[in-house]
Amino acid sequence: QVQLVESGGGLVQAGESLKLSCIAQGTYYTFKTMGWHRQAPGGLREFVASITGESVTYADSVKGRFAISRDGSRNTVDLQMDNLKPEDTAVYYCTAVSPGGVDYYGQGTQVTVSS
Repeated sequence: QVQLVESGGGLVQAGESLKLSCIAQGTYYTFKTMGWHRQAPGGLREFVASITGESVTYADSVKGRFAISRDGSRNTVDLQMDNLKPEDTAVYYCTAVSPGGVDYYGQGTQVTVSS
C-alpha cells in the first residue's frame, strides 16, 4: 500500500523559513510527478508546487519564495519555504502521480506562520 509521509511542519514567525519533506513508501516504481498542495483554515485545497523530471511549476503566490526539489531514485520530495507569510498558514499535503496516472496524497503537516 502506497503511503506518502510528510515531515517538517511547525510554527514560525513571518519572514522565517521551513523545509517540508516527503517520502513515498510501499511502492516499487518511481512517481512521474511529485508535489505539494495546501489547505488553509476554511479554504479549499490548492496547488503549491510540483516537479516532473526537470520541470517545476509553482503557484503565483509562492513564486520566488518556495523551492521544490526531489530525489527521483528515492521517491522523495522537499519544499523549501523562505520568507514565510501569515497567509501561508495551512496544512500542507504531499502529492504524487504514479506512472499509471493514479493520484496519491499524504496525511498533511501543519505550517503556522505568526505575524
